[in-house]
Amino acid sequence: MQTVTLKVNNKVSDKFLWLLNHFSQNEVEILDKTTYQNDDSYLRSIKDMEQSIIQASNEPIENYVTIDKLDW
Repeated sequence: MQTVTLKVNNKVSDKFLWLLNHFSQNEVEILDKTTYQNDDSYLRSIKDMEQSIIQASNEPIENYVTIDKLDW
């Protein structure tokens, strides 16, 4: 089975969900119904994330590690 993520316009979301609900659960299963948020809104919704980003952006450049020094 494949998993697909879609962004559906509010004008047609009810019709789209109605259609999906007419398939049997072994044909189509709705895994998650969420409201789309852009990246900025999503990050701001996470507790203390905005403050964490601000703190990281104020970190002195001497504390940064170049990609060749990272241990992947």
